[in-house]
Amino acid sequence: MKIPDPSQAHWRKSTHSGANEGECVEIAELNDHVGIRDSKNPAAPQLTITRQDFATLLTHLKR
Repeated sequence: MKIPDPSQAHWRKSTHSGANEGECVEIAELNDHVGIRDSKNPAAPQLTITRQDFATLLTHLKR
């Protein structure tokens, strides 16, 4: 499956980013992948990983 162009994706800020606009992360659903980027610098390169790897990442971060 082709990964959609991240520049055309609907990015949303993490609910865990906090209200002070400090360390903010945005994610976008890209078919069977997830895009991750820094909300303060959306033009910078983003990380694109599979949904399974994203779930694994979240599991490790919650520990």
